[in-house]
Amino acid sequence: MFGNDASFLLTIHRTHASELQADAAADRLARSLPRRHSRGWLSRRQHAGRVTDTRR
Repeated sequence: MFGNDASFLLTIHRTHASELQADAAADRLARSLPRRHSRGWLSRRQHAGRVTDTRR
């Protein structure tokens, strides 16, 4: 289907390499930022349960 076109293969290689570098940069950024916990109804319910337990 495709021939051994060197410029085509080099383009694919460079594209894949840049995608890998972008993923690595996004992972580094995610690790450097503090983790934010989502506040779903379940987490609020558990937190409310702990507050009522301390009031007793």
